[in-house]
Amino acid sequence: MRRYGKNPDEDDIRVRPNPKGNRPRTNIRPKHEEAAEGMVLTVDRGRLTVLIEGRAVHAMKARELGRKAAVVGDQVMVVGDLSGDKDTLARIVRIQPRTSVLRRTADDDDPYERVVVANADQLAIVTALADPEPRPRMIDRCLVAAYDGGLSPLLVLTKSDLASADELLESYGALDIPYVVTSRDELAKGEAADRVRDFLNDKITAFVGHSGVGKTTLVNALVPEDRRRSTGHVNAVTGRGRHTTTSALALPLPGGRGWVVDTPGVRSFGLHHVDPSRVILAFPDLVPGTEECPRACSHDEPDCALDAWVADGHADPARLYSLRRLLATRERREGD
Repeated sequence: MRRYGKNPDEDDIRVRPNPKGNRPRTNIRPKHEEAAEGMVLTVDRGRLTVLIEGRAVHAMKARELGRKAAVVGDQVMVVGDLSGDKDTLARIVRIQPRTSVLRRTADDDDPYERVVVANADQLAIVTALADPEPRPRMIDRCLVAAYDGGLSPLLVLTKSDLASADELLESYGALDIPYVVTSRDELAKGEAADRVRDFLNDKITAFVGHSGVGKTTLVNALVPEDRRRSTGHVNAVTGRGRHTTTSALALPLPGGRGWVVDTPGVRSFGLHHVDPSRVILAFPDLVPGTEECPRACSHDEPDCALDAWVADGHADPARLYSLRRLLATRERREGD
């Protein structure tokens, strides 16, 4: 074995080549000009299914995207094997700019934001009128998330054969939200799906609701050829349902008239990510009245100029009440 002294000649030192270190680093990334555009249909443990020219292509995220993740509804650029054949895998190299984002956190103290769906036009908030009982605070939170993310809300009230929808609809009348009321009998006959479908045509609609309200049952009726899973039941003790959908999935409506995104049932809808100052944008009739508000006004304090604006007849007082209820929702836990 050859030994070197304290001051060996550099020419005597053998350097083992490092094949990984011979390539110079560069910040230049490939443009992938040949990439094909597609829509993300579902995400399952890091593998994504992307619709490209009518084919379902399995893909994974390219390393160059870093922490940026694609979600259901994203328009992405894909390279590699785009045949969609079994055991093939393509790469998502670019995520196109989003037009809307539905986000939530696990609770109001959780800073980790979860993107539920991207590029949806509409959020269908599915709520049962009984079994389980409606949770208005849950509806309020979904409304705040919809307005903040750029989605138009739609109320879908189920099980009207068990309880009347009048009281619940009256509490949201000032928001002028479109709604559909359905019964279990209508759902079984397909009549409910036909009426709901009228609000979905030519749109991407995300369905959200807590467990047991019949969300997946309705989705199954809307897209019968792509039935998701067997529906769950409501626990007689807790009044809560069992989650029957475990991952978001985009499904095409018959005739190509739009998309339905079925999302997992939720028991809470955290709003840690929502900036309260953006909620006012959902009330365009109240926005002019904020011009005289103090700087950084929360619109829910004694010096807010909206009180005088409404008192002078510029807007319906019920609209101001609804705004402040939604603003309070950001600071109030759903069960309160």
